[in-house]
Amino acid sequence: MEIKDRVALVTGGASGLGEATVRYLLDRGGKAAILDFAEERGQKVAAELGPQVIFCKTDVTDEQSVQAAIEKTMEAFGAIHFAVNCAGVGTAGKVLGKEGPMPIAHFNQVVQINLIGTMNVVRLAAAQMIKNAPNEDGEKGVVINTASIAAFEGQFGQAAYAASKAGVAGMTLPIAREFAGYGIRIMTIAPGTFWTPMLDGMPEKVKESLINMALFPKRLGQPVEFAMLATHIIENPMLNGEVIRLDGGLRMGAR
Repeated sequence: MEIKDRVALVTGGASGLGEATVRYLLDRGGKAAILDFAEERGQKVAAELGPQVIFCKTDVTDEQSVQAAIEKTMEAFGAIHFAVNCAGVGTAGKVLGKEGPMPIAHFNQVVQINLIGTMNVVRLAAAQMIKNAPNEDGEKGVVINTASIAAFEGQFGQAAYAASKAGVAGMTLPIAREFAGYGIRIMTIAPGTFWTPMLDGMPEKVKESLINMALFPKRLGQPVEFAMLATHIIENPMLNGEVIRLDGGLRMGAR
């Protein structure tokens, strides 16, 4: 699907992978709605990028919040063609820690944001996409979700995060099969270690360890490299129902 003059919803679009995606799509003539809980940062990015971008303060786990953002986007741009889900948290925690068993509230929060939040946006965005006029392939929209290589090789302390991202990866094909009849494709990107605010919170020792596990290039991924893949997925109609690792060949060890 062409990007020019088409509209993307980007969750987590105020920073990191999401912000890079917004900027990349805008450079190709697209329009975007940033859905993010970080109001100050989101407003700043939207103001910088101009009238082709709006900001919607959004809690992806809340149905009414997401629906309000979709309605605001429809009012501003008249359609939604792409949904790119980058919102997520990576809070670590042992199942059995020094203070005892992991609080189930911690596990639930990570799953709610990363998995339930993703599904919340997918279903509500797709309900708008089906109203679009199809292109020559019969295509009406594209959904791109963000998992993680932790979905397949979760490290020590990543039980909640790995479970939530495995859920995102696992629902890709079933949704693709369902959405095929509506002319909507769905893909999932599973990034390795990228330079994002989430990674910034990790100790330097952990960052170095992750970089050393990569084959090539031996560095952190740049958010624009995620945006490049997201853009290619949108533009290549044969990409559907699959999870793509974007990790420089990294295979994570136990720690």
